[in-house]
Amino acid sequence: MILGTKDVTEMLKNASELEISKAISKGIKLVQSAARAECPVDHGELRGSIFTVVETEGRNVTGICYTDKKYGPYVEFGTGPKGQENHEGISPDTTPVYTQSPWWIHEGSGPNEVDRATAEKYGWFYIDTPEGRFYQCTGQPAQPFLYPALKNNEKQIEQVIREELRKQF
Repeated sequence: MILGTKDVTEMLKNASELEISKAISKGIKLVQSAARAECPVDHGELRGSIFTVVETEGRNVTGICYTDKKYGPYVEFGTGPKGQENHEGISPDTTPVYTQSPWWIHEGSGPNEVDRATAEKYGWFYIDTPEGRFYQCTGQPAQPFLYPALKNNEKQIEQVIREELRKQF
């Protein structure tokens, strides 16, 4: 007769019923909080667009922190020659390709335009044409906020997940 089998069986049953997604959710919320704190702010739109989701596929549970703003990657990785020169802090597993030629941005309030106050803040060169004012852009340095939010908090994230799992066990 083996002593303690009932205890071991009960522990294994409890372990299989752990809500891992709840633990991962708490961990990824920590990343979200850090990303919002590190996000560069102009109007606050990017900071307010940092979300999380927990996906479960079979036995795999994944926490994702992301922004739904199309310009988010440009802020994270930088753009143009300036981004290529200065992209410290981005994920070492990412190899962005930077456009080397300057590009022109039309003045306006549309999704692919820039307002005058923003262009003047950066001191962009401009030309006035019959179609309106156009600003020349040579890029921006990287301002990583998502990757550092994960990387700089790895130990805390592990601890949060571990504590949540202990509570359930």
